[in-house]
Amino acid sequence: MLIPVVLAAALMNAAMVAASAVSTILIADDLSPALAGLPNTAGVLGTAVGAMVVGWWTGRLGRAHALRTGYGVGVSGGALTVLAAVGAPVALLFLGMFLLGVGNAASLLSRYAAADVVPASRRAWAMSTVIWASTAGAAGGPFLMAPSQSFATYLGLPPVAGPFLLAVAAVFAALVASTYIRAGQPAAEPELDHHEPSAPSRRTSVVLAAGVMIVGHLVMVALMTAVPVHAHLHGDGLGVLGVMLSAHTLGMFALSPLTGWLIDRSGPRPVMLAGLVLLLVSALLISQAGLAFTPALFLLGYAWNLCYLGGSAQLAGTDLESRVESSIWTVAALATAASPWLFTLGGFPVLAVISAVVAVPLLVLVARRTTPARVWR
Repeated sequence: MLIPVVLAAALMNAAMVAASAVSTILIADDLSPALAGLPNTAGVLGTAVGAMVVGWWTGRLGRAHALRTGYGVGVSGGALTVLAAVGAPVALLFLGMFLLGVGNAASLLSRYAAADVVPASRRAWAMSTVIWASTAGAAGGPFLMAPSQSFATYLGLPPVAGPFLLAVAAVFAALVASTYIRAGQPAAEPELDHHEPSAPSRRTSVVLAAGVMIVGHLVMVALMTAVPVHAHLHGDGLGVLGVMLSAHTLGMFALSPLTGWLIDRSGPRPVMLAGLVLLLVSALLISQAGLAFTPALFLLGYAWNLCYLGGSAQLAGTDLESRVESSIWTVAALATAASPWLFTLGGFPVLAVISAVVAVPLLVLVARRTTPARVWR
């Protein structure tokens, strides 16, 4: 049944958004504003490591049990963040965010569980539904932060503890929802006869799909990390920046069901090609920083969506699921660190050139691939 997978993913995303937002405030007040990004870095690293761990659990416990274990780790992480908020050593906040990242990895990998519980002809649609639901959680979570602060005050706790209590409740609800997940067998590389000519072709198609996902995420994170800096340098207020970020987020998630339908109809390869082309077009438009800047951020978001879901569809049921997810979040950490430095060297044109350097060769390789022997449906 798809509903528990979707619900758990949405709840976990709401928890991550609430904890990530308030952890920066807690560190800025207790330590230094310069260190405010460290808790989120811990969350990113937890997601990268968690993807590998959840993948390992999947191979030994089955997918459903692996997801439940990941959400359980997330609950413990949320509890540690609450302790840090009420006066425990601040180191518990970093550990708590790291463990929440493991829960976040379970949420991200749950899209493959969604593919397990529907007919083959609707696998991509099911995965896209999980991605879309995660957005609903991310959008809904912030609206509960103010009431959660009031609730913490009512309990006699510091107001900052409220969003962390919200995160614990949301992750625990995700854990409960995950108990109803009935996924298929542990993910494993489909058995291929390596003496058949088609076997190397199948494997190459999967590796290229992994490359599309990683490059799509790299380009997206590198460009978007520089957007707030760009807005600030041009005197744009938070309202304008909010519109820019909202447009991008809308592109990332709103059209996910459409992407799933396209994949189920035509297969992953055309969708990945479209994603890479749109990635290059949006990078070019962003580098011009003109009137098309905000629409280009929407296009960049949808380019990521096409790359991420198209690649996920090709990877579903292989032994690369968790490894690629881990690589994506590792790349995100590196791109986040490098983007502002590169932006200071030459602005968006430099980032656009780098985007082309990594995306064009991959686009050529995917375009030259014939339809793989492994049938999508």
